[in-house]
Amino acid sequence: MKQSNRAPRSQQRGLSFISLVLVAALIVSTMVVTAQVVPTGIEYVAAKKAIERAKVGSTVLEVQQIFDRAAAIDDISSISGKDLDIRKVGDKVVVGFAYTREIHLVGPAYLVMKYSAQTN
Repeated sequence: MKQSNRAPRSQQRGLSFISLVLVAALIVSTMVVTAQVVPTGIEYVAAKKAIERAKVGSTVLEVQQIFDRAAAIDDISSISGKDLDIRKVGDKVVVGFAYTREIHLVGPAYLVMKYSAQTN
């Protein structure tokens, strides 16, 4: 008699083609969302650095102008100098901001990220 070298189907291991397609779709969709989220995080970090630079201004207009110059250099488009919360606490100027970013996922689903920061 002839013996087969193939293991019975119940003992085989690995992914089926459909499982492979599903895993690949999951990986690709995660990468697409990540590729849209990372730039918003980079912009947030740049905005935090810009308000740290802008707090040296002594007037509201001066703080806004310093921020707008930094925003032009660092490509910050979500907020501008007019969107900043500028106040004086004691002898220090405190600058802050808050904004949201939405990323469309599919159909009516969105990923909403809320960013806020304030100088000390």
